[in-house]
Amino acid sequence: MKILLYGASGTIGREIAGELLARGHATTGVTRRGDLGDLAHERLTVVAGDVTDATAVADLAVSHDAVVSAVGPRIGQENDRDTIVGAATALIDGLRKAGVTRLVTIGGAGSLRTASGRRVLDDPDFPALWKANAEAQAEALGVYRAATDLEWTYVSPAAVIRPGERTGAFRIGGDDLVTDSGGKSEISYADYAVALVDELERNSAVRRRITVAY
Repeated sequence: MKILLYGASGTIGREIAGELLARGHATTGVTRRGDLGDLAHERLTVVAGDVTDATAVADLAVSHDAVVSAVGPRIGQENDRDTIVGAATALIDGLRKAGVTRLVTIGGAGSLRTASGRRVLDDPDFPALWKANAEAQAEALGVYRAATDLEWTYVSPAAVIRPGERTGAFRIGGDDLVTDSGGKSEISYADYAVALVDELERNSAVRRRITVAY
């Protein structure tokens, strides 16, 4: 496929780009400055773009089979909502204008349900530094769920996403936090990218949120 990837310069975005390229997909990586540093490949094109501008999204998306968004501000920045919810709105509007229906986006773990039935972000011990980002991600999920005319998938990570090996061995869940027998919920950046690209190729969770964890 020919994939348009927003946020290609971020930690998760670079992992997704590498996974897409390794599987043979032609990838257009979009960053604010049109630069991906040392990441280069014969099937990789890098361009500058604004994911919160629906017209710009449409212009870039029109020649692609699907769009992947790995966009999100750094934790603790004041513009979490503007970036995350603004991206959701612009991606939906832009894809409609471009006539592209498939969208896979990274999401947050904060809106996942715990065993108690409440959201991860509603736990009293949830880190205050992450709160605004988690709330913005939850709001963006609602925006995607309202887009019944697009084939979107929202991919939440485990409670902890970290550097680690690409094992290809993980579990997929839905709206509930996935934990191991010890109560931990973790995934590596590399395996998160594997799960996301798997979904992009298989279309097994269209108009649904999934989560991935060990």
